[in-house]
Amino acid sequence: MPKNITKVVLSDDEIPRQWYNLAADLPTPMQPPLGPDGNPISPDMLAPVFPMNLIEQEVSSQRWIDIPEEILEILYRWRPSPLYRAKALEKAIGTPARIYYKNEGVSPAGSHKPNTAVAQAWYNKQFGIKRICTETGAGQWGSALAFSCALLGLECKVFMVRISFDQKPFRKLMMQTWGANCVASPSTETNAGRNILKESPDTPGSLGIAISEAIEAAVSDTSGKSRYSLGSVLNHVLLHQTIIGLEAKKQLEVFGEKKVDVVIGCAGGGSNFAGLAFPFVADKINGANIDIIPVEPASCPTLTKGPFAYDFGDVASTTPLLPMHTLGHAFIPEPIHAGGLRYHGMAPLVSQAVVEGLLSPRSYRQNDCYEAALLFARTEGFIPAPETSHAIKCAIDEAVKAKEEGKEKVIIFNWSGHGLMDLVGYDKYMSGQLVDHELSDADMQKSLKAIANLPKAKAVKSGRW
Repeated sequence: MPKNITKVVLSDDEIPRQWYNLAADLPTPMQPPLGPDGNPISPDMLAPVFPMNLIEQEVSSQRWIDIPEEILEILYRWRPSPLYRAKALEKAIGTPARIYYKNEGVSPAGSHKPNTAVAQAWYNKQFGIKRICTETGAGQWGSALAFSCALLGLECKVFMVRISFDQKPFRKLMMQTWGANCVASPSTETNAGRNILKESPDTPGSLGIAISEAIEAAVSDTSGKSRYSLGSVLNHVLLHQTIIGLEAKKQLEVFGEKKVDVVIGCAGGGSNFAGLAFPFVADKINGANIDIIPVEPASCPTLTKGPFAYDFGDVASTTPLLPMHTLGHAFIPEPIHAGGLRYHGMAPLVSQAVVEGLLSPRSYRQNDCYEAALLFARTEGFIPAPETSHAIKCAIDEAVKAKEEGKEKVIIFNWSGHGLMDLVGYDKYMSGQLVDHELSDADMQKSLKAIANLPKAKAVKSGRW
């Protein structure tokens, strides 16, 4: 390779052929999902919602899980994705740090989401499912699942959070182009949606509400050929995303990097962060000195302010109780433009890694993130999604810190998607109309009343970090 390379693109035959499961290596085992009675649920209790082949991955403690060849054949269309060195950004900052970003915006849907959408659609089809129901926030997940279902011949129904449905009409059109049926949530199509609209007709919606609607739509199908699909949070979703970090490790070797100092990803439900970070978390568990930072909005500070507790994944309390950092399942976030980060809970695997001290969560206000996004766009050229801008802001801060310390650090972050469908947010920022929101302690305590009588999760950790 040339000495001063800008990007590394692996060949098709270098793609990882297994996913990495962090559950096998966490120092303290995760606490189990619970049913409404407070007792651990069995895998068969999830059968009306997910196909059994995905349930097996959800509960697996196996470290490596083979990626079926049929899934790889679809992933080859954009994977392996390129790893870039952000030389122009480094120069603008004047930092001795070397900044790398994994460009997941090269997928057909423009984000990291198809990594699991393709896998979930394929496993559903193998199980004989004909229709998949899901929710989406900013529309990236809904677009990814619509794309995947189109390739695999499945029907796709998407409930899109109303504020994003209104803010991002082109995401809806993307889904329709791929043949999906997309409706604003809350909708009049489900009991959950109708109940919410009766109480709050002007609600901006939330991922928790949309999840309730999607699950209801799936389990109420009397044919038994519908299932629900989730784009983040659950173990099997994070598992499928680890192809990102596994590729990145190979690419960093080509760049000649022998160690990584800082790993960063934006965090809403946890999938894009985990996709890059979990293979590096495994290194940290085994002794590597790495700062691993999930970044979230100050208006939805699940990891930085929310307690570690058992909570439902949706407003209607239809999901199992999961041990996770949460703001309460009734939480309605402010209508910020980073719609993919507006979720009340965090993936149990990410949450347990935070409890262990393996991760160092951070939160930012949206104006600061858009400022970082503009610097990135005006140096590196790519326009990032609002969600991605949180990781960029953190990477810039870490690069400035390296400059102040006079240290040559290696920083890598996940560029989780492009912002070409999110330019309204940029317009509001550049015209001075973008408002910052920060969740107050009073509002958080009000929201947390929803979990007051639920079983308690124990913040158990090994104490090694």
